Amino acid sequence: MVQAILICASELRDAEVDAWTKRVEELKEEVKRMLSSAKGSQQEIDLINLLQCLGLSYHFEKEINDALHQIFESHTYAADDDLYVVALRFRLLTQHGFNASPDVFNKFRDEQGNLNVALISDMRGLLSLYEAAYLGTQGEHILDEAITFTREQLKSAITNLDSIRLALQVEHALKMPLWKSIPRLEHRYYISIYQQEKGQNDLLLELAKLDFNLLQSLHQKEIKDLTKWWKDMDFIGNMPFAKDRLVELYFSWVKSVYYELRYSRSRMWNAKIISMISVIDDFYDAYGTLDECRLFTNANDRWDVKTKDQIPKYMEVCYLALIDVVNEIEEELAAEGNSYRIPCLKEGIKGLISAYFTEAEWYNKGYIPLLNEHLSLSLVSSGYPMITILRFVGMGDIATMEAFDWASRGPKVIMDASLVCRLRNDIVGNKFEQERGHVASTIQCYVKEHGASEQEVCDKFEEMIMIAWKDINQACLELPVSLTLLMRVVNLKRVMEV
Repeated sequence: MVQAILICASELRDAEVDAWTKRVEELKEEVKRMLSSAKGSQQEIDLINLLQCLGLSYHFEKEINDALHQIFESHTYAADDDLYVVALRFRLLTQHGFNASPDVFNKFRDEQGNLNVALISDMRGLLSLYEAAYLGTQGEHILDEAITFTREQLKSAITNLDSIRLALQVEHALKMPLWKSIPRLEHRYYISIYQQEKGQNDLLLELAKLDFNLLQSLHQKEIKDLTKWWKDMDFIGNMPFAKDRLVELYFSWVKSVYYELRYSRSRMWNAKIISMISVIDDFYDAYGTLDECRLFTNANDRWDVKTKDQIPKYMEVCYLALIDVVNEIEEELAAEGNSYRIPCLKEGIKGLISAYFTEAEWYNKGYIPLLNEHLSLSLVSSGYPMITILRFVGMGDIATMEAFDWASRGPKVIMDASLVCRLRNDIVGNKFEQERGHVASTIQCYVKEHGASEQEVCDKFEEMIMIAWKDINQACLELPVSLTLLMRVVNLKRVMEV
């Protein structure tokens, strides 16, 4: 059955969905028995890692968390554990919010305190250490050293590796480490690699393919329904200047942040609002006059359909559609006792659009602010603070009132993610944005303020991005809110990196 299942699912028939879903449930019970049998062994860690790489770990969250909690509490580190084992254990624990100490890597130092050059013969171990090192926080110097050391060794050895599969994995990891990558892309890649391995677990491979295809079919149905909504609203007909980006936005800012079955409703809500926000962004960036944008901003602040007559006709369709979608969400949430989420969402949207308007004013005046002034605004206009709140809206009981209060205050971890978004965007898109006419970028602000070259600015920004990643890693260990919620912040940041 494994060979018959292709990761190329077209929209499935109901009978196929039912049969595959039944088979998935059967296989999940087998995996639970495998996890139980492996308890306390190295096989348990390997199995958890395999489930994560194949995109199956979300089915076994409780079992995996219980297992890692037991490993963390028992301090099961054998003296003869090799680099691969130690690094894998550290990475899995840290990814799941357990504050594992990087001191476990001290055993791999030489007498001078450097990572031992003898490790270069262990490519599998170096790759494992490379992936683990990106979960470091401030002051964990051995992990900083590990990134430099492993990257250098992996790059120099890649052309001489006997194993083609390992060489492909090394090449893939060097392009983008696992911790910075979009999970669903990594799952798809790893399934294709794993099915070529000798000694593959056919049960896990079958489950991974079935699960991937079932979810992909659901995602395709969501796109189909969203496309119908988009066409029925005739956004492009009413606003021909707007970019038709629905599928792109769905993949980048919705499915990449949460792909699981239980978030289908939330994906639909997110895609609709984000696609309209993208059109509104075009009002401010490329099409609307400053006076028109001022009218739209004032109307949006009032959040009332009666104000539609106060804005230009071409803006009306998007304005009314945005209010309608939020009202529909509010009705569903009210029936569940969760309507408290909507005021936070509305304020987030208002804050984002207000930031768009201030940037439009800066552009019209030719104003180039200092970097800190720019960031105080552009971290909001990046959309990350609002989108984070939007993510939480459809996430069930785990998104408590306290979580929304926390997110609405603009906590450091969300602003760190916004910083990565803003700086990464400007490093890559600065030239294009300025050619089409746009508010001064962070690069232009830094050049004006410090007299630096563009390359010096980019180097400085890369350093700031690295620090922001470390601070986000720290937040995932301190857990100001549920790790399930925090991972949406991490995933948003991954989207921009990829």
